Amino acid sequence: MNTDYKVGNLIYDANIYDGLNTFLFDLPFYKKWLPQNKDAKILELCCGTGRLTLPIAKDGYNICGVDYTSSMLEQAKEKASKAGLEIAFIEADIRTLNLQEKFELIFIPFNSIHHLYKNEDLFKALNVVKNHLKEGGLFLLDCFNPNIQYIVEATKEQKEIATYTTDDGREVLIKQTMRYENATQINRIEWHYYINGEFNSIQNLDMRMFFPQELDSYLEWAGLNVVHKFGGFEEEAFNDNSEKQVFVCQC
Repeated sequence: MNTDYKVGNLIYDANIYDGLNTFLFDLPFYKKWLPQNKDAKILELCCGTGRLTLPIAKDGYNICGVDYTSSMLEQAKEKASKAGLEIAFIEADIRTLNLQEKFELIFIPFNSIHHLYKNEDLFKALNVVKNHLKEGGLFLLDCFNPNIQYIVEATKEQKEIATYTTDDGREVLIKQTMRYENATQINRIEWHYYINGEFNSIQNLDMRMFFPQELDSYLEWAGLNVVHKFGGFEEEAFNDNSEKQVFVCQC
Protein backbone atom coordinates (compact mmCIF):
# COMPACT_ATOMS: atom_id res chain seq x y z
CA MET A 1 0.00 0.00 0.00
CA ASN A 2 1.36 3.40 -0.98
CA THR A 3 1.45 5.55 2.15
CA ASP A 4 3.00 8.63 0.56
CA TYR A 5 -0.03 10.78 1.31
CA LYS A 6 0.25 14.41 0.28
CA VAL A 7 -1.19 17.51 -1.36
CA GLY A 8 0.41 18.41 -4.68
CA ASN A 9 2.49 21.55 -5.08
CA LEU A 10 0.27 22.93 -7.86
CA ILE A 11 -2.76 22.80 -5.57
CA TYR A 12 -0.83 25.06 -3.20
CA ASP A 13 0.21 27.42 -5.97
CA ALA A 14 -1.19 30.64 -4.49
CA ASN A 15 -2.85 31.97 -7.66
CA ILE A 16 -4.22 28.55 -8.61
CA TYR A 17 -5.58 28.20 -5.05
CA ASP A 18 -7.13 31.68 -4.90
CA GLY A 19 -8.74 31.32 -8.30
CA LEU A 20 -10.57 28.21 -7.16
CA ASN A 21 -11.39 29.21 -3.58
CA THR A 22 -13.26 32.50 -3.90
CA PHE A 23 -16.21 31.61 -1.64
CA LEU A 24 -16.90 33.16 1.76
CA PHE A 25 -20.03 31.29 2.87
CA ASP A 26 -18.20 30.04 5.98
CA LEU A 27 -17.06 33.51 7.07
CA PRO A 28 -20.31 34.54 8.85
CA PHE A 29 -20.11 31.43 11.02
CA TYR A 30 -16.55 32.14 12.12
CA LYS A 31 -17.33 35.82 12.66
CA LYS A 32 -20.33 34.94 14.85
CA TRP A 33 -18.09 33.15 17.36
CA LEU A 34 -15.39 35.82 17.58
CA PRO A 35 -14.85 37.36 21.03
CA GLN A 36 -16.74 40.59 21.72
CA ASN A 37 -13.48 42.18 22.83
CA LYS A 38 -11.59 43.05 19.66
CA ASP A 39 -8.31 43.13 21.59
CA ALA A 40 -8.69 39.40 22.26
CA LYS A 41 -6.07 37.25 20.55
CA ILE A 42 -7.29 35.00 17.73
CA LEU A 43 -5.29 32.24 16.04
CA GLU A 44 -6.13 30.74 12.66
CA LEU A 45 -4.35 27.47 11.88
CA CYS A 46 -4.01 26.47 8.21
CA CYS A 47 -4.81 30.02 7.11
CA GLY A 48 -3.71 29.56 3.49
CA THR A 49 -3.65 32.85 1.58
CA GLY A 50 -5.75 34.63 4.21
CA ARG A 51 -9.21 34.05 2.75
CA LEU A 52 -10.74 34.30 6.24
CA THR A 53 -7.85 35.98 8.05
CA LEU A 54 -8.05 39.25 6.13
CA PRO A 55 -11.78 39.99 6.49
CA ILE A 56 -11.58 39.22 10.22
CA ALA A 57 -8.59 41.56 10.57
CA LYS A 58 -10.46 44.21 8.57
CA ASP A 59 -13.13 44.16 11.26
CA GLY A 60 -10.49 45.25 13.76
CA TYR A 61 -9.65 41.91 15.36
CA ASN A 62 -6.20 40.89 16.57
CA ILE A 63 -5.67 37.74 14.48
CA CYS A 64 -2.56 35.69 13.71
CA GLY A 65 -2.38 33.22 10.81
CA VAL A 66 -0.29 30.04 10.66
CA ASP A 67 0.35 27.88 7.61
CA TYR A 68 2.92 25.32 6.45
CA THR A 69 3.22 26.53 2.85
CA SER A 70 5.48 29.51 2.21
CA SER A 71 3.96 30.43 -1.18
CA MET A 72 0.50 30.67 0.38
CA LEU A 73 1.81 32.88 3.19
CA GLU A 74 3.61 35.17 0.74
CA GLN A 75 0.30 35.69 -1.04
CA ALA A 76 -1.44 36.35 2.28
CA LYS A 77 1.20 38.90 3.30
CA GLU A 78 0.93 40.67 -0.05
CA LYS A 79 -2.86 40.89 0.20
CA ALA A 80 -2.64 42.16 3.77
CA SER A 81 -0.11 44.81 2.74
CA LYS A 82 -2.33 46.01 -0.11
CA ALA A 83 -5.25 46.24 2.33
CA GLY A 84 -3.17 48.20 4.84
CA LEU A 85 -3.45 45.45 7.46
CA GLU A 86 -0.79 44.39 9.92
CA ILE A 87 -1.20 40.65 10.44
CA ALA A 88 1.38 38.23 11.81
CA PHE A 89 1.62 35.34 9.36
CA ILE A 90 3.79 32.49 10.63
CA GLU A 91 5.20 29.56 8.66
CA ALA A 92 4.96 26.50 10.88
CA ASP A 93 3.71 22.93 11.23
CA ILE A 94 0.55 22.88 13.34
CA ARG A 95 1.68 19.57 14.90
CA THR A 96 4.73 21.20 16.51
CA LEU A 97 3.75 24.87 16.80
CA ASN A 98 4.82 26.63 20.00
CA LEU A 99 4.07 30.37 20.06
CA GLN A 100 4.40 30.58 23.85
CA GLU A 101 1.22 32.59 24.17
CA LYS A 102 -2.48 31.93 24.72
CA PHE A 103 -5.46 32.82 22.54
CA GLU A 104 -9.13 33.41 23.29
CA LEU A 105 -10.19 31.71 20.07
CA ILE A 106 -8.47 29.25 17.73
CA PHE A 107 -9.93 27.82 14.54
CA ILE A 108 -8.97 25.38 11.79
CA PRO A 109 -11.23 26.07 8.80
CA PHE A 110 -11.90 24.66 5.33
CA ASN A 111 -11.50 20.90 5.92
CA SER A 112 -7.82 21.31 6.72
CA ILE A 113 -7.68 18.51 9.30
CA HIS A 114 -8.27 16.02 6.48
CA HIS A 115 -4.58 16.43 5.65
CA LEU A 116 -3.57 15.04 9.05
CA TYR A 117 -3.28 11.48 7.80
CA LYS A 118 -2.48 9.55 10.97
CA ASN A 119 -4.11 9.60 14.39
CA GLU A 120 -0.82 10.71 15.93
CA ASP A 121 -0.77 13.73 13.58
CA LEU A 122 -4.28 14.74 14.66
CA PHE A 123 -3.51 14.25 18.36
CA LYS A 124 -0.37 16.40 18.06
CA ALA A 125 -2.35 19.18 16.37
CA LEU A 126 -5.14 19.03 18.96
CA ASN A 127 -2.54 19.15 21.73
CA VAL A 128 -1.11 22.29 20.12
CA VAL A 129 -4.60 23.80 20.14
CA LYS A 130 -5.10 22.91 23.81
CA ASN A 131 -1.69 24.36 24.76
CA HIS A 132 -2.42 27.66 23.00
CA LEU A 133 -6.00 28.12 24.19
CA LYS A 134 -6.86 30.23 27.21
CA GLU A 135 -9.00 28.61 29.88
CA GLY A 136 -12.58 28.99 28.75
CA GLY A 137 -11.43 29.83 25.20
CA LEU A 138 -13.17 28.48 22.09
CA PHE A 139 -11.89 26.17 19.37
CA LEU A 140 -13.78 26.04 16.06
CA LEU A 141 -13.35 23.36 13.42
CA ASP A 142 -15.04 22.30 10.21
CA CYS A 143 -14.58 19.16 8.13
CA PHE A 144 -16.54 16.78 5.93
CA ASN A 145 -19.00 14.18 7.17
CA PRO A 146 -17.84 11.12 5.19
CA ASN A 147 -20.38 9.95 2.62
CA ILE A 148 -19.47 6.43 1.58
CA GLN A 149 -22.13 6.33 -1.15
CA TYR A 150 -20.70 9.49 -2.74
CA ILE A 151 -17.15 8.12 -2.54
CA VAL A 152 -18.19 4.84 -4.18
CA GLU A 153 -20.01 6.62 -7.00
CA ALA A 154 -17.14 9.06 -7.53
CA THR A 155 -14.63 6.24 -8.04
CA LYS A 156 -16.42 5.09 -11.18
CA GLU A 157 -15.41 7.89 -13.54
CA GLN A 158 -13.37 11.04 -13.97
CA LYS A 159 -15.36 14.18 -13.21
CA GLU A 160 -14.78 17.82 -14.17
CA ILE A 161 -14.92 19.87 -10.98
CA ALA A 162 -13.70 23.36 -11.90
CA THR A 163 -12.80 25.72 -14.71
CA TYR A 164 -11.59 29.27 -14.10
CA THR A 165 -9.00 31.94 -14.91
CA THR A 166 -6.34 32.88 -12.36
CA ASP A 167 -5.28 36.44 -11.56
CA ASP A 168 -2.01 35.79 -13.40
CA GLY A 169 -3.90 34.84 -16.57
CA ARG A 170 -3.87 31.03 -16.58
CA GLU A 171 -6.93 29.18 -17.87
CA VAL A 172 -7.39 26.23 -15.51
CA LEU A 173 -9.48 23.08 -15.93
CA ILE A 174 -9.51 20.45 -13.16
CA LYS A 175 -10.80 16.90 -13.49
CA GLN A 176 -11.01 14.59 -10.49
CA THR A 177 -10.63 10.89 -9.80
CA MET A 178 -10.66 9.21 -6.39
CA ARG A 179 -10.07 5.86 -4.71
CA TYR A 180 -10.89 5.16 -1.07
CA GLU A 181 -8.67 3.06 1.19
CA ASN A 182 -10.80 1.30 3.81
CA ALA A 183 -7.85 0.29 5.98
CA THR A 184 -6.48 3.82 6.42
CA GLN A 185 -9.66 5.90 5.88
CA ILE A 186 -7.70 7.86 3.25
CA ASN A 187 -9.53 9.10 0.17
CA ARG A 188 -6.89 9.09 -2.56
CA ILE A 189 -8.00 12.04 -4.68
CA GLU A 190 -6.20 13.03 -7.87
CA TRP A 191 -6.73 16.35 -9.61
CA HIS A 192 -5.82 16.32 -13.30
CA TYR A 193 -4.81 19.85 -14.28
CA TYR A 194 -5.18 21.31 -17.76
CA ILE A 195 -3.66 24.79 -18.08
CA ASN A 196 -4.21 27.01 -21.11
CA GLY A 197 -5.80 24.09 -22.93
CA GLU A 198 -2.99 21.61 -22.38
CA PHE A 199 -2.58 18.79 -19.87
CA ASN A 200 -0.20 19.92 -17.13
CA SER A 201 0.02 17.33 -14.36
CA ILE A 202 -1.75 15.06 -11.90
CA GLN A 203 -1.73 16.40 -8.34
CA ASN A 204 -2.61 14.44 -5.20
CA LEU A 205 -5.22 15.81 -2.82
CA ASP A 206 -5.25 12.93 -0.33
CA MET A 207 -7.74 13.34 2.53
CA ARG A 208 -8.13 11.37 5.75
CA MET A 209 -11.79 10.81 6.52
CA PHE A 210 -12.94 11.28 10.13
CA PHE A 211 -16.20 9.59 11.05
CA PRO A 212 -18.55 11.47 13.40
CA GLN A 213 -18.37 9.43 16.61
CA GLU A 214 -14.64 8.95 16.07
CA LEU A 215 -13.93 12.66 15.81
CA ASP A 216 -16.22 13.51 18.73
CA SER A 217 -14.18 11.13 20.90
CA TYR A 218 -10.82 12.47 19.70
CA LEU A 219 -11.79 16.02 20.62
CA GLU A 220 -13.00 15.00 24.06
CA TRP A 221 -9.84 12.94 24.67
CA ALA A 222 -7.77 16.01 23.79
CA GLY A 223 -9.54 17.99 26.51
CA LEU A 224 -11.69 20.00 24.10
CA ASN A 225 -15.29 19.84 25.24
CA VAL A 226 -17.75 19.78 22.32
CA VAL A 227 -20.23 22.56 23.15
CA HIS A 228 -22.00 22.47 19.78
CA LYS A 229 -21.84 20.22 16.74
CA PHE A 230 -23.59 21.46 13.63
CA GLY A 231 -24.24 19.97 10.22
CA GLY A 232 -23.31 23.16 8.37
CA PHE A 233 -22.41 26.82 8.68
CA GLU A 234 -26.04 27.85 9.17
CA GLU A 235 -25.79 25.98 12.49
CA GLU A 236 -28.35 23.42 11.39
CA ALA A 237 -28.58 20.27 13.52
CA PHE A 238 -26.07 17.56 12.68
CA ASN A 239 -27.77 14.49 11.25
CA ASP A 240 -27.32 11.55 8.90
CA ASN A 241 -27.57 13.75 5.81
CA SER A 242 -25.18 16.49 6.94
CA GLU A 243 -22.36 17.20 4.50
CA LYS A 244 -20.25 18.86 7.18
CA GLN A 245 -19.17 18.44 10.77
CA VAL A 246 -18.86 21.91 12.32
CA PHE A 247 -17.65 22.08 15.90
CA VAL A 248 -17.63 24.67 18.65
CA CYS A 249 -15.38 23.39 21.47
CA GLN A 250 -14.26 24.88 24.76
CA CYS A 251 -11.13 24.37 26.76
